[in-house]
Amino acid sequence: MSPSNPPVPVVSYARISADLRRDEHGVQDQHRVNRQTAERYGWTVVHEFTDNDKSAAKEGVVRDDFEAMLRALRAGKLPNGTPVQGVVIVAEDRLARRPGDYERFVEAITFQDGRVFADARGSKDLYSEDVESMGLFGAVISKMEVRKMQRRMRRSHRSRAEEGRPSGGPRPFGWNEDRLTLNEREADLLRQAAKDFLAGHSLHSIIRGWQALGVKTSLGNDWAVASLKVALKNPRICGLRELGGELVRDAGGEPIRGKWAAIITEEEWAAIRAVFNARKGHFVTRDMEIGKAHPPDYRDPTYLLSAIIRCGRPRPDGTLCNTPLRVNVRKNATHHDYTCRSKAEGGCGGLSRRGDLVDEYVSEAVLAKLEERSFAASAEGSTWDGEAKLESAKERLEELTRQWNTGKISNDLFFKLAPGLEKEIARLRTERANLAASAELRQARANTDVAEIRRRWYLPERDGGLPISTKRAYIREALHTVIIHPIGRGQKIFNPDLLEPIWRED
Repeated sequence: MSPSNPPVPVVSYARISADLRRDEHGVQDQHRVNRQTAERYGWTVVHEFTDNDKSAAKEGVVRDDFEAMLRALRAGKLPNGTPVQGVVIVAEDRLARRPGDYERFVEAITFQDGRVFADARGSKDLYSEDVESMGLFGAVISKMEVRKMQRRMRRSHRSRAEEGRPSGGPRPFGWNEDRLTLNEREADLLRQAAKDFLAGHSLHSIIRGWQALGVKTSLGNDWAVASLKVALKNPRICGLRELGGELVRDAGGEPIRGKWAAIITEEEWAAIRAVFNARKGHFVTRDMEIGKAHPPDYRDPTYLLSAIIRCGRPRPDGTLCNTPLRVNVRKNATHHDYTCRSKAEGGCGGLSRRGDLVDEYVSEAVLAKLEERSFAASAEGSTWDGEAKLESAKERLEELTRQWNTGKISNDLFFKLAPGLEKEIARLRTERANLAASAELRQARANTDVAEIRRRWYLPERDGGLPISTKRAYIREALHTVIIHPIGRGQKIFNPDLLEPIWRED
């Protein structure tokens, strides 16, 4: 190519929906073919745009390099100033699978005259209305094929679920490669994690324990709080299956059990779900009410009584300040202090108490309370009295459906009565599940060995001590708060009589 007739600068675009090997071999193969195509026409590839492991058919998926390519085409140059006069691709389904995306591409590349375009089969004149129409028609056909494939996949998933067969994808943690039999070591870890979570351990503390043991996910990655949460919430752990956020049920409305071995009971799973549904990423107040949302970097509190104990200093009107005390650590100090917030922050700023001594007093008070009574109410008396109502509603719905199927009642009457019965059945099932979850939680806590709690309370966590999240859970179960009353002027000695626990009712 002579200097007076330089090669046309074009960009190469490559995309693949699923990079299963995670090595980008698919898109690199496309770029290689694109360079050969460009060379065949006397063009030169000045940049490669790549969207690896990204679908062009799904709504909401942003293809960053596709969007960057459109901007470069409209501007006629790359961000560094290199001219761009065309595009090379392997095939048009790599470029767009949605008509809207294809139209935007054509508008960008034809924004200036003289642009070139080619795929592996040959060059195409996108300035020609016939060529543009054929490309757009191809995108429409592609979209239709994608939707047909998605419907087939949904039907396949539904069919497998209703037959109790496991789904595809990576091996689930806790099971062997057949997805049916248990990997005993992993299953034991999940089983213990479920029990620890129901007993008050935080996910973060469980993960720290697994990391210390070198436990990895089934893909060989480090465990994170989010991945453990997914594993515990997944109904597979108790032998059930979920599609679209709902348990897969049979014609009678009962959950279908999978053919794989379960790790925990349905009652334990329901209890775990109930805890997650109650929290939904929010703080829990001293009265166990849902508070503000956790920040993204939220972790276990560093100090035992943060946001639990309150200021008991009287205000001028005779009421107590009642502001939650904050932690203050002075430079070179050997202990922390619990201090009331300043007036500008809603407190009184006039009360402070040595934190390690307060922690010890409250710990001993809570441990003594646990030793006096059962930590949780017995699961007895948790029998649900709505079973007859549920069975009656199901029978009425079945009878109504039979009459409609045989033409004895009209469509109008059926669709007027059926939704009410379905709503009643769903409400009763939820009520039954919530009661079972509550009973499971109480039973898990009732089985807690108070002597073992006391033994581990003061041990460092690395030596088998309780995580601070677990100790805080026990404290919140035992009391609402502790009111810290002010000391007299000049007094320095710690006086536990000025700490007033507000106990929860038995």
